[in-house]
Amino acid sequence: MRSQWPALAALLLTVMAVTACSPSPEAGISPTGGASPVEIGSCGLELPDTAGDREAITALLRAESAYVVQQDSEALMRLWAPDGRIADAKHTPADPGDDQTWEGADAIRHRYLRRVFPGNPSAARPADLTIVLDGDRATVTGTTRIGNEVSPNGDRWQVAKIEGCWVIKELIFDLEPQR
Repeated sequence: MRSQWPALAALLLTVMAVTACSPSPEAGISPTGGASPVEIGSCGLELPDTAGDREAITALLRAESAYVVQQDSEALMRLWAPDGRIADAKHTPADPGDDQTWEGADAIRHRYLRRVFPGNPSAARPADLTIVLDGDRATVTGTTRIGNEVSPNGDRWQVAKIEGCWVIKELIFDLEPQR
């Protein structure tokens, strides 16, 4: 009687190779080969069905603050439009020429990883939000509180509704003039 080990070993190696090459749901691809839905922006925040635009936008900006504290760059990037933009107005809102900017998803992620997370913020939350809706776009101004730092009306957000989900398009911060 011949040993069945070589056949079993070959079968085991085949199963391992197929399994290793199969995409996982975590990769954003379903086991059947199609893309699994990745909830973007406000749609990934488990809001009640009754939430209106203002509630969704507020939740979006609060999530951004919470993910900063959690230092969760993947969750943060799901809140942003791929062509998003961040600008530091450097307390000179009338002079955009001195702004430092980060444009596109890679630059925004880099800013969070290299500039924001190293500060290890223990608390962050937008406050005093003023939301001006214009169809599928909105401008939001607010005060940001990060730890002991308070920037009254220092932030202006541009958000847009894409496929029914509110996403961040732009953040300009440090808008309050230097004292």
